[in-house]
Amino acid sequence: MCISIISFLGPKGTFTHEAANMIGDDLIPYCTIPAVLESVVNDESSFGVVPIENSIEGPVGITLDSLAHKFDLKIFNEIIIPINQNLIVNRGTKVEEIEDVYSHSQAISQCQEFINKHNMQAHYAVSTANAVRNIVGDKTKAAIGNSKAARLYDLEIIKANIQDADNNETRFVVVSKKDHKPTGNDKTSIIFSIYEDKPGSLYEILGIFQKNNINLTKIESRPSKKGLGKYLFFIDFKGHINDAVVKDIIEEIRNNTYFLKVLGSYPEFR
Repeated sequence: MCISIISFLGPKGTFTHEAANMIGDDLIPYCTIPAVLESVVNDESSFGVVPIENSIEGPVGITLDSLAHKFDLKIFNEIIIPINQNLIVNRGTKVEEIEDVYSHSQAISQCQEFINKHNMQAHYAVSTANAVRNIVGDKTKAAIGNSKAARLYDLEIIKANIQDADNNETRFVVVSKKDHKPTGNDKTSIIFSIYEDKPGSLYEILGIFQKNNINLTKIESRPSKKGLGKYLFFIDFKGHINDAVVKDIIEEIRNNTYFLKVLGSYPEFR
């Protein structure tokens, strides 16, 4: 992928930084997901990288809501990386010396068994990278984060892969103003809302994919922010928006919903 400037959810040393580094080196961190997306809208960057879901924690609501309501951007690509959490300390520190451990709330929740086993007091930080940076020089404290953060602040990993579950992965999306060209191994993401007063509406929409022999890879619901019981549905499915069958599916869904937004067609991550 030929890319000039890439914005990402910072700071440096986070898992999003690691994902962004997989597609380029000219990186600019932003403090929030909406700020990353706005940087692409304002041409401050060509692409933005943000998390969209975790295999254990589930969807990243602010990403889904921002793409649905606030920003007219396309998902240009996706990146999936394993989330390996590590116990990071100042050099020479031993596990039994650690009293307090710091990290992002998700990382803390993913490592509860290890934290409890070693009787550590957990503290939340705004990011794993900030947690690592803030323990520099204090041998009674540790942080949970990735190897990139440890290298960035010249600290040491004394226990690797301390997460409770080994199948922990996060999916990131690369957003752009433009669509990705078809590759032959693509998926398409859409958002839609169904008519409230029509029984079986969601069943009918899902039936459109079945009758066209198109495989769904994900379905997710989110509150529409227009009242209780009103939802948006996010669907990922095989195929590219340029495919004739996908065009027909999109048109049929559009005719049977009161809101539809195509988030983009992009290569499926391998």
